[in-house]
Amino acid sequence: MKIWVDADACPNVIKDILFKAAQRTSTELTLVANQYLRTPPSPLIKAVQVPSGFDVADNHIVQECEAGDLVITADIPLAAEVLQKKAHALNPRGEFYDQENIRHRLAMRNFMEEMRSTGQVSGGPPPLGNREKMDFANALDRFLASHE
Repeated sequence: MKIWVDADACPNVIKDILFKAAQRTSTELTLVANQYLRTPPSPLIKAVQVPSGFDVADNHIVQECEAGDLVITADIPLAAEVLQKKAHALNPRGEFYDQENIRHRLAMRNFMEEMRSTGQVSGGPPPLGNREKMDFANALDRFLASHE
C-alpha cells in the first residue's frame, strides 16, 4: 500500500502529518504537483513534479495508484476516479470518500460551481482548524493501523 498526495492544494500542516506517518509506519509516500515540492530526506518520501496543465497531477495519480492505495485529496472528481480503481480517498479534513457519499459530493460540487459562475456564491471552504487537523491525523492513523 502506498500513499499518494494531490499536493498542489494540500495544506502544509497535512503534509507534515503525512511525512511523520510515512516514517513511523514505513509507508511509501508520493506527493504529486505541478510545482517543485520540498520533502524531508527519506527513501520513503518522494515528490513528482508534473507539467502544468488542467488535471495533469490528478491524471498522474489515477494512472499510478493501485487498488488498496490511499489518495489524499480534496478534489472530488479525483476521489471518484481513484475509488473506481478500488483505492481509498481521504480529504484533508479527515473524511473518507466512499461509493455511497461520492455521488452526493459530486452533485453538490457541480451545484456550487454553477452558483459561483453566476456570482451567487463566492469563496471556497473555510481554512483548516485544529479540529480538522486532528480529525485528519486520527483518520490517517486508523487507516494505517488497519492496513499494516
